[in-house]
Amino acid sequence: MAATIDKATLRFLTDLKQNNNREWFNENKKQYDAARKNYIAFLDEMLKQMQDFEPVAYGQQGKDLVFRIYRDVRFSNDKRPYKDHFGAYIAEGGRKSILPGYYLHLASGNNSFVAGGLWMPPADQLKAVRQEIDYSLDEFESILQKPEFKTRFGNISGEQLKTTPKGYEKDNPAIAYLRHKSWNAIMPIDDKLVLSPDFMNVVLDSFKAVKPLNDFLMAPLRDIGE
Repeated sequence: MAATIDKATLRFLTDLKQNNNREWFNENKKQYDAARKNYIAFLDEMLKQMQDFEPVAYGQQGKDLVFRIYRDVRFSNDKRPYKDHFGAYIAEGGRKSILPGYYLHLASGNNSFVAGGLWMPPADQLKAVRQEIDYSLDEFESILQKPEFKTRFGNISGEQLKTTPKGYEKDNPAIAYLRHKSWNAIMPIDDKLVLSPDFMNVVLDSFKAVKPLNDFLMAPLRDIGE
């Protein structure tokens, strides 16, 4: 039987959102521990099944991919001490990787989502991906137009330049994609689906659908530094 997300896990995230302070969190530490354990158990089962189509999943463990619940508030006007969600990133190099990967965001209030792609790469990687898209626009667009991708993610999103990137003309056929500083695919998921027995299949099918995009974005990055 596939791992599932417990109602108590979403309930904890709801309560945390409404009581985001250290006193409440310390009083409800057992509920947090149980919710985190449930999320990690889901990730461990997910990683096992991901191995059928994604070699990156080999050797990874859920506990190592989960981001800390504690917020870094040193440079933020928002002083809430805790995140109101669980998040995990699956990529070559683990959760702190800057390479393309898969993200699972678990939140209450119908705010969960799955995502894939490349987020805010450094300058050399950004340049390499733009060049790859420019050279292989037809291949890139064919990935985005595949029904399994289109029906789940619609199109890519991500922060973009307002101007034309250096080295490209504004009438370049790929300019809409070249302006991106991130190339993300995001699929929202409501609470009912998160709590359903089919959630694991939904996540895995979504990751399968976004894998061709990840592979495309990864290809030019393997050449950097060689």
